Amino acid sequence: MRLLVIEDDSKIASFIVNGLKQNGFGVDAAADGEQGLDLACTVSYDCIVLDLMLPKLDGLSLLRQLRKEKVHTPVVILSAKATVDDRVKGLQAGGDDYLTKPFAFSELLARVQALIRRATHVVEPTTLTSAGVVLDLLSREVRREGRTIELQSREFALLELLMRTPARVVTKTMILEHVWDYSFDPQTNVVDVLVHRLRAKMDKDFEVKLIQTIRGVGYVFKPV
Repeated sequence: MRLLVIEDDSKIASFIVNGLKQNGFGVDAAADGEQGLDLACTVSYDCIVLDLMLPKLDGLSLLRQLRKEKVHTPVVILSAKATVDDRVKGLQAGGDDYLTKPFAFSELLARVQALIRRATHVVEPTTLTSAGVVLDLLSREVRREGRTIELQSREFALLELLMRTPARVVTKTMILEHVWDYSFDPQTNVVDVLVHRLRAKMDKDFEVKLIQTIRGVGYVFKPV
């Protein structure tokens, strides 16, 4: 199960992310509404934890846009606004649950688990297939044109991120947060090194190259 936490308060975000990880979830995090909306629209999540007071794009606007884009991922709203009117607005905008701050993590966890159980009629694919590449999410095996390719865990995570968003650019920041779950110095070259390693395994022995660089922006999974 993979969750998205959209929260601009770094202490609260860290508290939620660490708690969810300790309970076996994979977690991505966004610190503003625009980044959160981009992740929510491009990556398949089982549940989203959404703060309302966000920079760049507020939570209610994000939620309305998400539903407009036909993204039906369950959303737990977090907010310091505790009036009935505020809760109604959040639910009418497309939220599935509403939890006021301050909150107990155990209650947040229970609400997330309940929403995921409620949404289990939506089947999550166990394999990703594109351009002759088959990525098995259960066995963690990768094959290209029938040939098995051995990947390390971070190489696999990067390939999964790229294949979940085919033909769409993935930024270095998104890769850092998805693969490492940390905010590194944007000048670091760890992403470039990881992409180079993945390319050496995925593209080197094949005529068609799949992992493309979009200079100044990021990377894209797209055959050329």
